Amino acid sequence: RVQLAESGGGSVQAGKSLTLSCTASGYTADINCMAWFRQAPGKEREGVASICNMGDTQFYTDSVKGRFTLSRGSDKNTVYLQMDSLRPEDTAMYYCATTARILEFRALREEIWYDSMGQGTQVTVSS
Repeated sequence: RVQLAESGGGSVQAGKSLTLSCTASGYTADINCMAWFRQAPGKEREGVASICNMGDTQFYTDSVKGRFTLSRGSDKNTVYLQMDSLRPEDTAMYYCATTARILEFRALREEIWYDSMGQGTQVTVSS
């Protein structure tokens, strides 16, 4: 079983940056993809970004392309989400997730394919 610990959330003004971190522990040998999902109040959880292997495959939802950058630590058990030019609409609880599955690109944004998910870290962006 994989345990996930997220950190780095906070409250910032629009246009500023935050970096989220997620560290996996436990049985991590089989982790293939690491991803970030987010859920805003009153909305469904959505896939934000996903990275597989050491970056061979990456997914970003359209609303964050060019602003968010995903990277994976050399130990493969940590993933970082660099969030630049933050907007109020980025306000949400952000969750880290992992999967051992080899996913098709179109599946990277779908929560159902991920095996483990963390407790989340809150990001609040004020205008």
